[in-house]
This record gives sequence, C-alpha cells and structure tokens, in this order.
Amino acid sequence: MTNETTLSPTVLTPQHVPESLVYDFDMFADPAYTANPHKRLLDLIEHAPPVFWTPRNGGHWIFLSYAANFIAARDTEMFSSEQMPMELVEQMMANLPPGTPRIPLAKPVSIDPPEHSKYRMPLQRVFSPKTINDLAGDIRALADQLIDRVIERGECEFMSDVAEPLPVQIFLKMMGLPLERQNEYRALVKELLAIQTGDLGKSIALLQRIVASMRDIMLERREHPRDDLISLLWKTEIDGKPTTLDHVDDYCVLLFIAGLDTVMNGMGFGVHHLAQDLALQEQLRANSKLIPEASEELLRRYSFVIPNRRVTKAAMFNGAPLQEGDRVMLFLPAADLDKNEFPNPENFDLKREHKVHIVFNAGPHRCLGSHLARLELQILYEQLLARLPAFRLDPTRPPAFHCGPIIGVDSLHLTWK
Repeated sequence: MTNETTLSPTVLTPQHVPESLVYDFDMFADPAYTANPHKRLLDLIEHAPPVFWTPRNGGHWIFLSYAANFIAARDTEMFSSEQMPMELVEQMMANLPPGTPRIPLAKPVSIDPPEHSKYRMPLQRVFSPKTINDLAGDIRALADQLIDRVIERGECEFMSDVAEPLPVQIFLKMMGLPLERQNEYRALVKELLAIQTGDLGKSIALLQRIVASMRDIMLERREHPRDDLISLLWKTEIDGKPTTLDHVDDYCVLLFIAGLDTVMNGMGFGVHHLAQDLALQEQLRANSKLIPEASEELLRRYSFVIPNRRVTKAAMFNGAPLQEGDRVMLFLPAADLDKNEFPNPENFDLKREHKVHIVFNAGPHRCLGSHLARLELQILYEQLLARLPAFRLDPTRPPAFHCGPIIGVDSLHLTWK
C-alpha cells in the first residue's frame, strides 16, 4: 500500500457502539499513517480513545493500550483467532462444489486452544533456540554476501538489496523452496497482505494460489524427503496420527506468509532509525556487545504486526461494549508506545530498564519464529555496523512505507559516500 491509497468507505456505526468511542481511522490508507506509521501512532495514542471503533474497512475495534492488547492476546475464549466459527468453516468446506480447491487454514495461528496446541507442538522443535542458533553461520555469510554487492557503490536501496533477500532466502532454504522463485513468492504474500480487512473471497483465493505455488514441491517431498522443513512436516504426527496433505497445506500457508514478509519489516525500521542516529551507530561500532539490547529497543520502538481477532461473546472490555462477532485489531505497535507502560515511549533509550515489548504477541499465539527473527536482526546489525562506514538516509529519495496487518518500509535509500 502506498501514500496514494484511497480511503475505504465508511459504514454505519452499530447501535451498541457509543459515539464517544468512534474515531475515524483507516489502518490501510490513513495519509499520515502511510507517510510515517509510528509518528501517526503517537498522534493516535494522544487523541483517540485507548479502545475505539472505526467505521473504515467494514467497521472494527482498534486496541491501542498495552494493557488491552496484552489481556486480549491471552484471552482466546473472548478474542478468537478464528475469523469465523470453525463449525461454519467446516460447513462451508463441505458445501464446496466438486473439484473446488480446498480452503487452506493457516494453522495453528488461525485456530484456538485446545486444537491450537496440537498443531503448534510439532513446530516447537524446529524453531527452538538451539535449532535456530545453528543457522547463525548461514545468516552471517548471506549478510556479508549482500553487503559485498553494495559496499563499493556507496549507496543502496536497503529493502530490495539487503532486508528482503536476507530473511527470505534463509526461509526458502529452511523450507526447501527454490530460491529462483523468490520474486513470485514475495508477490503472492504482498498481494495477500494488501487485501483490506473483511474481504473473505479475495483472501481465500490468494491462500489457494499460495498452496498451488508449493503443491508440486510438497508432493515431491512426501515421496523423496530431504533435509528441509516440508519434508519434516510429512514425518510429524498430529494428535498421534500421521500428517495428511491437508495438514501440510495448512502449515505451509502459515510458514509461507510469516517467513516471506515479517522480519524484513523489523530490519527496515531498525536501519531507518540507525541511519538517522550516527551517535548510536558509533556507540554500537565501539561496543558490539550492546547490539542485542539495541535490537530489543528498536523492536519495542518500531513494532509492526497487527493481529486480527473475533469477539465471541458480548462483554464490557476496557469501557467498550463489545458484541459477539465484532472484529478487533490488536495494535501491537501502539501498545509498545504506551506511556503507561514505557516512560517517554517515543525515545529510543538503550538504557531503558523495562523494554519487554509485545512485538511478538503474547499468550498461546506468541510468535514461533521470534528466536529466528532476533538472530537475523542482531546479525544484520552486527555486519552492517562492522563493514559499512557511517550511513545516512539519502536526502533526495525519502523512505516510503506500507500499512495494513503488517506495517513496514517499502523503500529505504541509504548513502555512505
């Protein structure tokens, strides 16, 4: 999404929503938000209720405060990750015309406990800290390779030159997907994340296309397994039973979306900040042991994921009268800028005592890939600061951002001439 995106039409405010809790904000196309997401979030926190309803994108609630997001993220009975009740999903699948491709579900992120734990458990070992740490050498080698391509130029477009290929290529190798199809895969994910909230038909069609793009490889790995994640999925069991093609479809959809988009946004925001803070660059170059702390504070300051929830029963929540079926956006980037949780949240503070952010969510759906994300971010910062001289934003080509369920940097021109 770009700054020229058209605002979505407004809908009528439901009777159960008081006028005092209505605030007009388009999470895909608000002009100030697409121009500078986190600056707009600070303004939103200052002027909007901590829990409010917006008439944009079909109408939904937005949770800004840390407390509201933390509670909702952990309360899966009240705030469901299932976009519609599972019985309705099963009924819809049963009524599909013969020959219609199955509707994949991004499990386990799209289902609730107790079913959620059955699908999450097989992935725990793959994304454990010990397993992920074994990738450090590959990540560092790829980071150096990407820096080698731009270092003599004295400038780069950081997102396309480094931030995108680094985590994407590491993920494709983990999955066993061909690197030469990187652009095709990235285009599918970008198209999916650009679909405005509530457009179920478009989302289903994109999910089916994503599965189709991997189907030949999935089937090949079933017959001829290799040392990759898709092969491992065929060897796992769910609730004591072997995985089926439907299970592998669902797993691959989830991993595809998360692995091909999320981490690069953290890299973009982190390097965007570093390029504006030469003193911080100098401090981290002088003492690289501070980089893990800096990485955590950058994640806190520039969180970027906005999970979607469905309200399962009527209740008052933080002063808001929620009704069954209401949609909720957990604005984790706003939660990590809540001054009630983080004093002077707009400041990057390397010595901040409390920086326990919520960028990776909380509760049962806390991000499985958080260890990999942290490792990739820290290694990237280490190699950039060790190998490049002081880098700045290119004043002639300002950065561009995109918004939606994940906010990120579209382009980031750096110079060190």
